[in-house]
Amino acid sequence: MKIAIAQINCTVGDLAGNTAKILDYALRAKEQGAAILLTPELALTGYPPEDLLLRDGFYTACDHALYRLAAQIHGITAIVGHPIQSGEQRYNAASVLRDGKVVATYRKQKLPNHSVFDEIRYFHPGNEACIFQEGGLNFGVNICADIWEEGTATAARAAGADILLVLNASPYHMNKQDSRYQVIRERIGECGIPIVYANLVGGQDELVFDGASFVMDAKGGLVEQLPIFEEALGFVTLEDGVPRNGAPVAALPIEANVYRALCLGVKDYIDKNGFPGVVLGLSGGIDSALTLAIAVDALGAQRVQAVMMQSEFTADISLQDARKMAGMLGVRYSEIPIKPVFDTFLNTLAAEFKGLPFDTAEENIQARIRGTLLMALSNKYGAIVLTTGNKSEMAVGYATLYGDMAGGFSALKDVPKTLVYRLANYRNNLSTVIPERIITRSPTAELRHDQTDQDSLPPYEILDAIMEAYVEHDVCPHDIIAQGYSVHDVRRVIKLIDLNEYKRRQAPVGVRITPRGFGKDRRYPITSRYKPWAQ
Repeated sequence: MKIAIAQINCTVGDLAGNTAKILDYALRAKEQGAAILLTPELALTGYPPEDLLLRDGFYTACDHALYRLAAQIHGITAIVGHPIQSGEQRYNAASVLRDGKVVATYRKQKLPNHSVFDEIRYFHPGNEACIFQEGGLNFGVNICADIWEEGTATAARAAGADILLVLNASPYHMNKQDSRYQVIRERIGECGIPIVYANLVGGQDELVFDGASFVMDAKGGLVEQLPIFEEALGFVTLEDGVPRNGAPVAALPIEANVYRALCLGVKDYIDKNGFPGVVLGLSGGIDSALTLAIAVDALGAQRVQAVMMQSEFTADISLQDARKMAGMLGVRYSEIPIKPVFDTFLNTLAAEFKGLPFDTAEENIQARIRGTLLMALSNKYGAIVLTTGNKSEMAVGYATLYGDMAGGFSALKDVPKTLVYRLANYRNNLSTVIPERIITRSPTAELRHDQTDQDSLPPYEILDAIMEAYVEHDVCPHDIIAQGYSVHDVRRVIKLIDLNEYKRRQAPVGVRITPRGFGKDRRYPITSRYKPWAQ
């Protein structure tokens, strides 16, 4: 018997498009001799539908789409993820479609309420196993979080399952696949049967799903794995109920995975929302250079415009490197000097600023001029502005509201500065697209003469380590200091992180690649008198 895995990129709310894709994969799987097609979690609706799940009409539309799909499924059994409503209760479900009918439905039992997940807001938990027969074997069904905890896999085995089919919408973050392998091996150790794991692929707002679907045998051996960050129709053959060894895809370096995640996140956000392209400010610095490379790799050079907005503080090498990189990538490139506009602002504010020193007020005016110019181009041409700030800057407020934070999407929002450099070097190892001087020079915002980032911030190696401990792992300041970091640096960085929550709430959505980004999985109060850095 052959089982097919539909590792597909679904769009939230596109019931017709998602249904058509599922049907296409079912027909292709049937042509290649598969008896069963397994789709990802909520494949019918895309994941996560969020508050669409609070609308009765959405469930009605989902029911119609499911039964239209079922009517077209013949000669193969398809397991399709979808939401259902029964009276006042709603469920995250998976139905078995066969011979034009819905023959069985499983309701997800474990509803995650952590990190980026809040399924308890929408769904009730199911409480029964679902077993169906195919080719003399009994197949059990689980959905994603069901196999991250004990109970549901063993319940399926107790109900007679010989093999467990798991529908997943498991979002990517660094090293996530290792966690999945570990969890699946734990469940196999408890239930003693093979597991087929089908995962969603694609970008949905800040989330990116990496696919990387796989099959493990009853001993926890990896039998088959599909590619990462791309759609695929995979197959596993069962011989007497035992998955036969295939050819798992080799693991990629972490920089390769992150880079592909960022490209997919940008591409799907732009394409699924119907934007014709992107525009971004190209400063001659590392962050905008990496963002430009990602944009071109994701969308193609013809859909990308780069704009250098030089000021009196812009170094000649910044202008030279921006021109060189734009030429190397073949994007539309513009130069708009901002000094005339800046001078007008200063003249307008001369009376108000009289006798006061040049400081962040004048620095931020420059950033806001640039943001205004980019938004003007966005409005004129319809392209969305990609902001270029990284996670380290967002953490400590080293970004300007309504300036370099102005835009519609952020490729590097969850990428620490130290990782920015690693990704730039990784991309250049594929082919040189970022001038080497951009990577090797000291980072600077160029908002005043002879400025560098380290004038205001600790070295990024220290900043990023403190940020990771405090933001991603909730380590308290005293324990971070105990790891060897100075009291001054720890208190300074954490104070900046806490005080700049108000800025991050106004930042555009961006791709999540760490276990906890500055997005829906970190809900920190803006107004708070709890000051761990002051204790």
